[in-house]
Amino acid sequence: MSEWRLSELSELLHGRGLLASEPLPAHGGEADPVVGAIRFDSRQVTPGDVFVARPGQHADGHDHVPAAVDAGAVAVLVERPIPSIQVPEVVVCDARVALGLAAAWRAGDPSQRMGIVGITGTDGKTTTAYMVRAILEAAGHRAGLVGTTDVVVGGASLGNPARASTPEAPELQAYLAGMLAAGDDWAVVESTSHGLAQRRVAGVAYDVAVLTNITSEHLDFHVTLQAYRVAKQSLFARLARSEENPEKGWGKHAIVNADDPQSEAVAAIADQAGAAVIRYGLAGRLHARAAQALDLAATDVAQTPSGMGIAVRAAGWSGYVSLRLAGRFNVHNAMAAMGVAAALGHDLDAAAAGLGLLESVPGRMQRIDEGQPFNVIIDYAHTAEALATVLDELAPADPAGGLIVVFGSAGERDTAKRAVMGRVAGARCRLVVLTDEDPRGEDRRAILEAIAQGAQAAGKVRGTDLLVIPDRHEAIRTAMRLARPGDAVLLAGKGHEKTIEMAGRELAWDEAEQARDALRTLHRG
Repeated sequence: MSEWRLSELSELLHGRGLLASEPLPAHGGEADPVVGAIRFDSRQVTPGDVFVARPGQHADGHDHVPAAVDAGAVAVLVERPIPSIQVPEVVVCDARVALGLAAAWRAGDPSQRMGIVGITGTDGKTTTAYMVRAILEAAGHRAGLVGTTDVVVGGASLGNPARASTPEAPELQAYLAGMLAAGDDWAVVESTSHGLAQRRVAGVAYDVAVLTNITSEHLDFHVTLQAYRVAKQSLFARLARSEENPEKGWGKHAIVNADDPQSEAVAAIADQAGAAVIRYGLAGRLHARAAQALDLAATDVAQTPSGMGIAVRAAGWSGYVSLRLAGRFNVHNAMAAMGVAAALGHDLDAAAAGLGLLESVPGRMQRIDEGQPFNVIIDYAHTAEALATVLDELAPADPAGGLIVVFGSAGERDTAKRAVMGRVAGARCRLVVLTDEDPRGEDRRAILEAIAQGAQAAGKVRGTDLLVIPDRHEAIRTAMRLARPGDAVLLAGKGHEKTIEMAGRELAWDEAEQARDALRTLHRG
């Protein structure tokens, strides 16, 4: 398309049932202007852009329409008319959905011309995304990635300093368009509950949707567990065949973890949308399967010197996956990735080989070795369920060894999980060290006190086997100093992140380098 006209965008939104009324004529300026970029932040508007006034948690974009017009916006998308605006107004029923569709349209609808795998779940999204990308590339595809730890376009890592696992719609669509231009034919997109609930993915044509699990997270935003579940489930409703592009050459597929109690509800939604459902899990588990057979089953799991070995059975195939990643919980992540390969009809031997080539995932079960007589592991675990899973995995086989954990909880986020995480750690660890994660504008000590209450309820004693050290640098050094031979020290919550968010500022941070420095200091001492 040589020119992107407002009338074409209005026609698109009308076709999707989003127009609340006919576009309101401009009081001045061009009636059908050429559209530059799609913006939702008035501070980023440049001449020729279209500004979308979306309502938010803390601000309403409608209040910033005049500023956007002053900055050069040639039109605005609004949910209610703004008096005396000197540019055309397109009144829509839902500005968030309109933003997603407008961003996709302006980017050339890249997801209609490439395969899209969306991954959602409370835990395991990032590791599963890396595994799916490895499998796609083993099958001869070029696959991009949009996720928590990184954005990969055309094989080049762009990083993810903004931390958003699922970016806002204009940024997400720009990434997808960049992938397409760079020769990627698939994209793996971490699709978070925030991204789904806020309709950031409204313009993404998913082909495969993957469920890792659903426990409890982000209740500060969703308020209720049911709302959180609905957000996750909405990814699978997006597999409706009405959105299918027959030129892609494959159908819609849902890959669900049958060992998760929410799986059948998700499978039902996917089935109603017309997608084929593939269930994966561990052979012998029951949970809430409702007598449904597994399409992909891990029949045997064994730890190996380099990671995990998994015997897998699927329809017409059986084989062995040799993972270089530690942790039995990665079995489910690997099975989810194999489910994507099965859905797309890829050779499962090649898929298993692709998984075996994946050496690590940043900040996930990352081992730090400076020659110390105890294990040090960095992991992003920041929910009670994830923390329990990792600690149970790391429990030393040697009775003389014990667990030490260093962790905190994010400020201005889900407060209900804090005491629960404290109980999880207190019940499993020889020593609990509580420290900053991202205090933001909250009182850092108040956050840690809430966690400490849970640890004390599990039997920990302040000053003995429960330490509260807000400074994370000092907390890590203390944990290393108190570790004994045979112990396992887990640094949880930060993982790959490169900053600690404080009140009004960001502190540069590298968890792995902090751990190495603490160990080197210990050796020198």
